[in-house]
Amino acid sequence: MAWFKRDKQNIVTQEKKEVPDGLWLQCPTCKLTSDRKYLSEHYLVCPGTPNKPCQHHFRVGSAEYFSYLFDDNQFTELNAEFISSDPLHFVDTKAYTARIIKTRVETGLNDAMRTAYGTVNGLDLMVACMDFSFIGGSMGIVVGEKISKAIDHCIATHTPLLIISKSGGARMMEAAFSLMQMAKSSAKLVLLAQAKIPYISLMTDPTTGGVTASYAMLGDLNIAEPQALIGFAGPRVVKETIKKELPEGFQSAESVLETGFLDLIVPRKDLKQTLSTLLHQLKH
Repeated sequence: MAWFKRDKQNIVTQEKKEVPDGLWLQCPTCKLTSDRKYLSEHYLVCPGTPNKPCQHHFRVGSAEYFSYLFDDNQFTELNAEFISSDPLHFVDTKAYTARIIKTRVETGLNDAMRTAYGTVNGLDLMVACMDFSFIGGSMGIVVGEKISKAIDHCIATHTPLLIISKSGGARMMEAAFSLMQMAKSSAKLVLLAQAKIPYISLMTDPTTGGVTASYAMLGDLNIAEPQALIGFAGPRVVKETIKKELPEGFQSAESVLETGFLDLIVPRKDLKQTLSTLLHQLKH
């Protein structure tokens, strides 16, 4: 198998019989395998080859987005101690409580969203960022409450809000309690709008389900990363429901932009500068 390692001048192809786990990542789009260090230095975006550029954006979490956006990676996190309870005593293949504990240990996260405020090129910004690694970025009580508390802070301090969505939708283990967060977060965003405080929604791969049906699509500006999957039901479910082949690029950020549900597609490397430009414009 061909493994590719890049230097600053060119791309070098090497044959590697033994590859230590975690040092290499294979792009799901172009199938190119790159060393993780190189990708980490380039926002976890696959460049492809000189003859075939790729630009696949690997999924990253809140820690990476905070480091990309906040000046000198300095920020103040809110409500980091919030932890999901088990209001329904839910059990599927395992108890929900056990699933939460296991996921917290594996990810180092307390739930699927972190909220923090700091400055982006000198401009104040609250960032609420979802982590797909925590039960598929699913939206439960903690996610809804963190959004609510973040909006309260934004109103109190007149700070713009950015929500970075990356989610499979509502958290089934919390049932109706999870679905209630759609109405709760949407109502809170109305208060933010009434206070004339900007809200920018960034949709990353994937943004689906109840998250898409609520706060992800309610931004004053709706933006997305390239090639992000954005929709309510996923393409497999849609295809099985309508019994038809789906058009190429269905539910990609590019098709969502074309149909008018997005304002802008922003490559990850340009996100900080784009946000600061938008914040300057919304400020006046």
